[in-house]
Amino acid sequence: MTVSPITVLLVDDEPLARTGLRTILDAQPGIEVVGEAGDGAEVLALVERLLPTVVAMDVRMPLMDGIEATRTILSTVAAPPKILMITTFENDDYVYRALRAGADGFLLKRATAVEIANAVRTVAEGDSLLYPAAVRALASGRADPAARTVLAKAGLTEREETVLRYLTRGLSNAEIAADMFLGAETVKTHVSAVLTKLGVRDRTQAVILAYESGFVGT
Repeated sequence: MTVSPITVLLVDDEPLARTGLRTILDAQPGIEVVGEAGDGAEVLALVERLLPTVVAMDVRMPLMDGIEATRTILSTVAAPPKILMITTFENDDYVYRALRAGADGFLLKRATAVEIANAVRTVAEGDSLLYPAAVRALASGRADPAARTVLAKAGLTEREETVLRYLTRGLSNAEIAADMFLGAETVKTHVSAVLTKLGVRDRTQAVILAYESGFVGT
């Protein structure tokens, strides 16, 4: 059976950065770069035409930054691609805002070729790409009463709370399953229940809510 490749749209206002990413990703088995854009303002039309699996998008761009482009994609496209933000600085406030807007994770521009390929595969498979220490730092001092209310009303079970704590550590379903001595499908069910009860789109949003609500400390 032929497996469809992970298709990637590159969005960065620096042509050299796009060329470097294209060279790295096109050399990876099962990954194909299907298009490029030089600004967030170009992204929506390309997403609707090319239907990429993943959009690898720079956070800072001149006309429309990655944050606004992310919001536009998620509010317009019925089945949106995964969005991987690319940033120079892991403590960039833009990164946190992009994650809150719905991005699935972020990647540092200094990442190695292996790390870049793994990042694309990770978000394509539905896992978030988070650096726990960086997210803790970004979330520091961002307590949100609304998030506390959402968590209080969610009614998470004890096991679901445990799963949420694992998510804040950046663990994949397989890693959580191994640590909790559960089957992968069971963990997947628990993760889905956590997301549903919290009313969030994905794991990234769940992690942000966990920090902003005070469920885990910064």
